[in-house]
Amino acid sequence: MTRLKKTPSRSVSIEDVARLSGVSITTVSRVINKFPSVKEKNRQKVLAAVKQLKFEPSVFAQRLASGKSNIVALVIPRYEGVFYSFYVLELIRGIGTLCEALKLDLLLHLTDACSSLNLKGVGGIIFADLIGNRRQLEDALSAGIPAMVINNFVDDLQVSCIAVDNQGGATNAVNYLISLGHKKIAHITGDLVTQAAAARLEGYKKALEKNNIQLRPQYIFKTDYSRGQARSAAEKLFKMEEPPSAVFVASDAMALEVMNVAAELGKNIPRDLSIVGFDDNPSGLYGQVALTTVRQPLIKMAEEGVKELERFMNSRAPAKIKKVFLPTELVIRESCRNV
Repeated sequence: MTRLKKTPSRSVSIEDVARLSGVSITTVSRVINKFPSVKEKNRQKVLAAVKQLKFEPSVFAQRLASGKSNIVALVIPRYEGVFYSFYVLELIRGIGTLCEALKLDLLLHLTDACSSLNLKGVGGIIFADLIGNRRQLEDALSAGIPAMVINNFVDDLQVSCIAVDNQGGATNAVNYLISLGHKKIAHITGDLVTQAAAARLEGYKKALEKNNIQLRPQYIFKTDYSRGQARSAAEKLFKMEEPPSAVFVASDAMALEVMNVAAELGKNIPRDLSIVGFDDNPSGLYGQVALTTVRQPLIKMAEEGVKELERFMNSRAPAKIKKVFLPTELVIRESCRNV
């Protein structure tokens, strides 16, 4: 018995649509890309051929024809442990989900302050914070590429930005500790090169000042957001001659490390130390006690950033610049007590 060799099925091309509908390839392209200048008679022929052949036009070809790119670059400053960061993962989740819903292609770009960005073929850029890479933002704006900044409030450039009210969130956290009777309140900072960490430190100081509590420089422990440095800060805190009764920590991940050190030293949370974190990381629910924290709207910030960027990408006239602060929320759980 002779076997017949199967020929591989060929994908339908734009030439096939043109041949079946009896029009030129240019006309087919214009119909697919919704040009208004095509005669209605020819439009119907092309649409009928597309349906009959089950033709799926190339998205990339459509964008080339329209002169627009739907590629969104997400630029994140590179640092150690970036993919273990709750903040980064939430941003990627929020931005990625909305880009998919809006039919935008997402390009992730981890960058350092020295490298230049390849902007070829990019329709818009979201800068997730600015940490030494402000020059990249300025280059994008100079090139006329739609750009958006999130998690950093930029007040001296014509660029839209959405940031979290870090200072207000920190002030609320420290005010809460003060309302419980605490006056010896320490602060474990994040990396102060970031706007967020600097604002949280400022909020801590303002809360003390407003409540007439003396600022003690020895109660401020500066870190780089890492759990290692949080551990070192916690060890120093517990060994102080006059240790604080409460601590406001600039991230939940570091706050959980402080709890670990407390447990190793036989300390009880919150009896020996009240703790407030920042982020509302779900892992804060599963420590020794549920962590009181400041919830920041990361998903909302990410989604609003994509919506704003898409508005710029689709605007024919110069779009209005928006600068927004999103409020935080104090989430009270079990890690604080009355003095």
